[in-house]
Amino acid sequence: MRISCVLVALFAGQASLALVTHFEPFVVQKHNAPLTAGFCDGIGSTANARLDKATFTGICSLKTAKFLGIPYAQPPICDRRLRVPNALPPYKGHYMVQKYGPSCPQQRLVLPRLHDTKLEGHIKNITARLYEGLTPDHEDCLTINVVTPKDATPKSKLPVVVWFFGGGFEIGGTSTYDGGLIVARSIQLGEPILFVSMNYRLSALGFLPGKEVKKAKVGNLGLQDQRLALKWVQKYISAFGGDPSKVTIWGESAGAISVAMHMVVNNGKQQGLFRGAIMQSGGPIPVGDIENGQKYYDALVKNAACDHSRDTLACLRKVPYSRLKYAMDISPNFFAYQGLTLAWLPRVDGVFLTENPQKAVQRGHVASVPMITGNCDDEGSMFSVSSLNVTNTAQTATYFKSFMLPTASKEEVDLLLKYYPENPEAGCPFDTGTRNALTSQFKRIAAVQGDIVFHGPRRFLLKYRAGKQRSWAFIHKRGKNVPFIGSAHATDLINSFGGGELMDYVIYFTRNLNPNGKAATIPWPQYNLKKPTALIFRDDALLPVITDKDDYRTAALNYIAVLSLRRPI
Repeated sequence: MRISCVLVALFAGQASLALVTHFEPFVVQKHNAPLTAGFCDGIGSTANARLDKATFTGICSLKTAKFLGIPYAQPPICDRRLRVPNALPPYKGHYMVQKYGPSCPQQRLVLPRLHDTKLEGHIKNITARLYEGLTPDHEDCLTINVVTPKDATPKSKLPVVVWFFGGGFEIGGTSTYDGGLIVARSIQLGEPILFVSMNYRLSALGFLPGKEVKKAKVGNLGLQDQRLALKWVQKYISAFGGDPSKVTIWGESAGAISVAMHMVVNNGKQQGLFRGAIMQSGGPIPVGDIENGQKYYDALVKNAACDHSRDTLACLRKVPYSRLKYAMDISPNFFAYQGLTLAWLPRVDGVFLTENPQKAVQRGHVASVPMITGNCDDEGSMFSVSSLNVTNTAQTATYFKSFMLPTASKEEVDLLLKYYPENPEAGCPFDTGTRNALTSQFKRIAAVQGDIVFHGPRRFLLKYRAGKQRSWAFIHKRGKNVPFIGSAHATDLINSFGGGELMDYVIYFTRNLNPNGKAATIPWPQYNLKKPTALIFRDDALLPVITDKDDYRTAALNYIAVLSLRRPI
């Protein structure tokens, strides 16, 4: 049963705030159990850690101790909806933290249209049920998870990796990523680390654009949630055996873009929050002012029935959650016709994010920390299936002018399409010849979308920073034979969370700020602008990992960089 806003208000500012969440993950009682020689007790089933005046009881496995669903901020509900997150007061009492908290509200996942309507219906139903089962959501969602070696103590001072999940800033949660696999493997390698993940606000609740948002100074709330979680790590991670001075931030897709944003906010001063960064399929994306997304704010206001209000932002804070959720669900998602021109994403709000991320990189306003950055080869393929009705060059030009490049001139779009010809052999999925050409324009559109949002920002970041901070690059080319999508976006997650080679490189980097280690598959050379080299993961039984030149589509990506600076989204 969901507790009313009145009760939440009564408990606001109290350590017992966790009692009023709808899912009741904690039991609060007096408890003063001392720590043993490690976080796990003699029975091996529970783990105890002490924060402030509270005891947190997690769960143990063979090698790890997990503390799940710890609240790190005051619930962003009722009048706190669409406001900057606030830290909690010191903890008191006893918290049972043995299961993940709910994900933040998810935007409804609408898959691309298929020719077989019956099959399409079955796939949508299965996907919706599976996803909702894995990531139940609720507005009261700002929780953090910590996974440690079970024999760690508050004196262990182990390096920490903080994970930001992806999902297009629209969906996602921590419960689908088992940090225990990372920690267990680190123990096996003799390089133990801690794993941290947090939920952050998504969709319109986390990334609402518009002049009203800018005026109220409440932009990029999802990023601000993440930033508060990083400050929580600084304050509390030593109690779990972590070293707050040895934190690496790591993300994929929207999570990797988030990592890049944290590298450029505050003029690139990381405030001691992290010392390294890992980005899988994400970088400093070409975004402009938060008012560029005004049409999405206006549509949300209208669909939430707030368009007749004198203060539409205040109305959005008060409107019943079900109505707001409906308005978010019918907004464009990343499988919509407009593709990777996302409605909800980080934008320059003038307070938290003060300049175009790519201009910040160009000016040197970026955290000078060692970094790993990589892409899947065919990033744009799955996001272009919805545009199959675009079948000639003129329509393709109109498509990009309508969505991804609305302020670009006809000449700029025409030049872009010269760099990305109609020839399917040049398109995405790359290096697959004439295969996967669902239409004459599909591979072309997929190439452009993937390069503007993913490959371009990676190359741009390396161009300006590889000579100033230690950097390593990779390209994930596995799955090339998957019809239509090839080595698609997010396929590298199998490598990093499924026990692949990338997992080991991540662990070594977290430990030593260098991905190379004794169990690494092959040596990974540092990026050199004079002879750029990337690690390549590929489908080859004999040589599944190699190094090769990182010089593909150089002229096209250079033009993408120029165009992105001129015409941010």
